[in-house]
Amino acid sequence: MVETNERYKTSDKSMVKNMISKFGSLLGLLILVIVLTFLSNKFLTLVNIMNILNQSAINILVSFGMLMAILTAGIDLSVGSVLALSTVMMGFAAVRWGLNPVLSIIICLLTGSLLGLLNGLMLTKLHLPHPFISTLGMQNIARGLALTITAASPISGFPQLIQLFGNFWGPIPVSFILVIIVFVLLYIFLNKTASGKYIYAVGGNIEATRLSGIKVDNILVLVYVISGLMSALAGVVLVGRVNAAFPLAGVGYETDAIAACIIGGASFFGGAGTLGGTIIGAFIMAVLRNGLNLLGVSADMQTTAIGLVIIGAVYVDVLRKRAETKR
Repeated sequence: MVETNERYKTSDKSMVKNMISKFGSLLGLLILVIVLTFLSNKFLTLVNIMNILNQSAINILVSFGMLMAILTAGIDLSVGSVLALSTVMMGFAAVRWGLNPVLSIIICLLTGSLLGLLNGLMLTKLHLPHPFISTLGMQNIARGLALTITAASPISGFPQLIQLFGNFWGPIPVSFILVIIVFVLLYIFLNKTASGKYIYAVGGNIEATRLSGIKVDNILVLVYVISGLMSALAGVVLVGRVNAAFPLAGVGYETDAIAACIIGGASFFGGAGTLGGTIIGAFIMAVLRNGLNLLGVSADMQTTAIGLVIIGAVYVDVLRKRAETKR
């Protein structure tokens, strides 16, 4: 009887831990929303909520790409620079060369995908020890090219079609409608296709995945192509919002993307993480920034707060990994 009671207690504790692991970030978001609602009467208004959705869209798109890398126990430090160079190329196509706006957007997306492809090839074909090295190199290469070809000057005056991505459809931001579409497509890819499942397998155990006959290098290259594509797509939204392409755009975006993924339950050790969790992580970042702005907190203190949140999220990831190892 005592053994049975102990077994039930252990089972209950395990269930509670699993619930916290699955829904902890969502609970954190709800608590943050409740606290800010009491602290500011401007927070829980339709205008402000739509503003948060609009502000979070870019980080969510970049974070989707970052999640792909983190699922394979990798990382992509080049996302901000890839965004900058991709939008600059779109600026040349649409503004300087007068090409069709749709073709200009395609050039932007192809540029991001190409840079992601190079990241993947450097990792798999040059056998660099970690994607930290290859993507850090690409971070500097892409940023340098963006600054060089524009002479460090912005490109402005984009066509209306491109500006559409920064506007609203009624009260709803067009950028967030795009986020929903991308979420659905990536969800189907990750959960319903063999390649998507292989991404989780590579992160879970790369050697076992390789021994099972899966072409790991192809999966890794695909992951970084998707990351580059998502950065370029986020760049289209950014340009639509500000009507300009800046060679210094995207600075620090990699930090926000990594934070959104880890806060949302992804693991630096690979094999764990979801698109839904990543959206929640990005919302926590956006809500925190928005709330601090409404409360009149200085930008410097906001940066400090975000840094503390990132450290806390990574520490939780470490504790979670230790708990799994002890099982």
